[in-house]
Amino acid sequence: MSRSQEWIQRNDQVITATYGRYPLVPVRGAGCTLWDADGKQYLDLLAGVAVNNLGHCPPTVVKAIQEQAATLLHCSNFYNIPQQIELAELLCKNSFAERVFFCNSGAEANEAAVKLARKYSLEVFGSNRAEILTATASFHGRTYTGISATGQEKVKQGFAPLVPGFRHLPFGDIDALRAAISPQTCAIMLEPIQGEGGVNLPPQGYLTQVRTLCDEKNLLLILDEVQTGCGRTGTLFAYEQEGIAPDIMTLAKGLASGVPIGAMLATDNLATHLGPGTHGSTFGGNPLATTAAIATLTTLLDDGILDNCRAMGNYLRCELETLQQKYKFIVAVRGRGLMIGLEMTIEGGEMVKTAMNRGLLINCTVGHVLRFVPPLIINRKEIDLAIAILDEIFSEAA
Repeated sequence: MSRSQEWIQRNDQVITATYGRYPLVPVRGAGCTLWDADGKQYLDLLAGVAVNNLGHCPPTVVKAIQEQAATLLHCSNFYNIPQQIELAELLCKNSFAERVFFCNSGAEANEAAVKLARKYSLEVFGSNRAEILTATASFHGRTYTGISATGQEKVKQGFAPLVPGFRHLPFGDIDALRAAISPQTCAIMLEPIQGEGGVNLPPQGYLTQVRTLCDEKNLLLILDEVQTGCGRTGTLFAYEQEGIAPDIMTLAKGLASGVPIGAMLATDNLATHLGPGTHGSTFGGNPLATTAAIATLTTLLDDGILDNCRAMGNYLRCELETLQQKYKFIVAVRGRGLMIGLEMTIEGGEMVKTAMNRGLLINCTVGHVLRFVPPLIINRKEIDLAIAILDEIFSEAA
């Protein structure tokens, strides 16, 4: 029995079966490369599902974590935490926001956003105005509020009754969204690009129209940038490319290079509605997590990572479009920056397994869309290797 097989056997005995795990046991990572327990090497174009934006074990982040771990790991939010303050200042300086609430995940950040939107609406407009409109095919997390906000039935099955006050409209349809607004509506919550839903981009100008609609109807615009944020689409935040600003934004995934952290960002006039005792998080924004996030954001902003994301995103998209011309079962290649989906007329699950066996890690979402969210530091040589493996797999499926 190999070392990997031993770990897989032990996993099956003690870990809840909430994931359909692949027979891979990663033990080490560097840049865009992972190694398993048996020493096999993999080119990682999944990056922990858009988490490892700087690659595995980025030196600047590792150094910052090591130093902080030897100084102070955790203390209560009853006190003023310097690293938390510094990170909040960095986020506000580089976004629309004026206040930040820290938590541990994207789902928690979305929970905070929903609570803030509803509390603001109650205190400004009165009761019975708590409905939030979201999109079909959206994904906002696995908590009860998260699955209630999510526009995918598969994540809700078996968990009724859900949290009331959410309605789902077709993503990208401004007329449907406008028609759905009622006196009970307080906010619209959207992903700038839907990740779990199939890497779906809205029509050009849609988010601008939504922003205008929110202004007309006195609604809040919540943007879930858990996956699109932190450089993933080629700018620090995806909303920047639309020429708009949300009222509330949520972040997680790539914010701290793999150390668990989430953040809800908001304008000052909104954030004042979350006073002492209204919300909290024991671990949220602790010294270790915020130190990792500071190092991550600083590297993203100062080391040409965003330029590389845009350049390599264009290159990867063009190479995938070349494959599209070659294989008729590929119907679309779409995305922005290094968040790219390849839609097929055939199922993609087995392709993901085959790719893994050949040393390439990718992902399939909604059954037939291969998703590519590699580290933002990926280079042409690594992309060429990925394309060669995909070409081989596609030729066998044709």
